[in-house]
Amino acid sequence: MSEHIVEITLENAQAQLIEESFNRPVLIDFWAEWCEPCKSLMPVLEKLANEYAGQFLLAKVNADELNMIASQFGVRSLPTVMVMKDGQPVDGFNGAQPEQTVRELLNKYLPKPWELALGRAKLLMEEEKYGEAIAELTPAYEESMQAAAVLFALVDCYINIKRFEQAEELLDSVKLVDQQDVEYGNLRSQLDIAKQAGKSPEIETLEAALAADPDNIDTKMQLAAQYTHGEYHKDALELLFPLLRKSLNAKDGEVKKQYVDILAVLGKGDPLAVEYQRKLYTLMY
Repeated sequence: MSEHIVEITLENAQAQLIEESFNRPVLIDFWAEWCEPCKSLMPVLEKLANEYAGQFLLAKVNADELNMIASQFGVRSLPTVMVMKDGQPVDGFNGAQPEQTVRELLNKYLPKPWELALGRAKLLMEEEKYGEAIAELTPAYEESMQAAAVLFALVDCYINIKRFEQAEELLDSVKLVDQQDVEYGNLRSQLDIAKQAGKSPEIETLEAALAADPDNIDTKMQLAAQYTHGEYHKDALELLFPLLRKSLNAKDGEVKKQYVDILAVLGKGDPLAVEYQRKLYTLMY
């Protein structure tokens, strides 16, 4: 049997029907061997359980063998399907229903794709994989209609990789009602502190040298390297791109290699990498 489907017994009923419903929706299928509509409905439920791959648990209850459980749930006809959430039955239907009807029932209680992406992103953030998290969050932000939870996660990522301009732009877009959220205040404080921390002495020295000699390619490459080391990736790319615009073979190809290396550090799904990869393609083709 699939890992997403469980046969209910007296021993596992409490854990699988009640306790598990606090983790994810549990779809209970009350059935019996003599019930012909049950036999037509069950394959539909099993198919969906496997398709949704663990977003809900399909719990099969043989109403003849577990009459006491069926009675406790008020089952009076078969098949009866119930949705359990947070320890309580919240929805359901009687009789065999078409697949689309079952899908519509499930979709009311299952997490949206953007919510799943947010969950994946938060796991990546715990591992400090902020670039990968941003790749998950960026489409989720649009799909969720700019949900505050996704926006706050994006801001957190941008602060951690020192993209303060993007973090501030997102925070400035927060709706007034969401500005009352504690997380909004915390992120504002984190951003202010991070900006005040400033750049390293090495970066400041190279910035001063470049200001004195704006056309020095070696200084620009050294500064870009320090920017990358300090995770100021956008500053590094903006410093190198004008050199490539003048010549793709600048410094015998070393500038292009450094530029591409920075994109590789960011990762393919990172929006900044996508933006500057596209800029490079416009020069190459």
